[in-house]
Amino acid sequence: MSRDEKLKERWELLVERLSRQFSDGDPLEIDGMIYLVGVQELGSFHRSFKKDEKINLMHIAICRLLEPYGYYDFDFFDDDGWPHYKVKEQLPPLKSGEQAILMKEALVNYFLEKEYID
Repeated sequence: MSRDEKLKERWELLVERLSRQFSDGDPLEIDGMIYLVGVQELGSFHRSFKKDEKINLMHIAICRLLEPYGYYDFDFFDDDGWPHYKVKEQLPPLKSGEQAILMKEALVNYFLEKEYID
């Protein structure tokens, strides 16, 4: 099986599982998955977030997801427990489709690492 086919298979499995668990089976979009990663990384599962906090959660998630690719490095946790990252390398200019593929691959790898999928 090619790398692209394996990614597609794992992506579909991830969408199915997360959608079943978090959105009553309605297909979860990439943004929703990124938000879930942010909540996971913050570790505050049972609270509501304000709009600006939701944006910060997505930023945390993107940094964490792209850290293995060499774009970000974890820096520290602030006094409120929020993780902070520093930019290691600027992302190259990517077309919309290329961005989607990168994020799908990063999400699949994250959930493989967390043993949510295999």
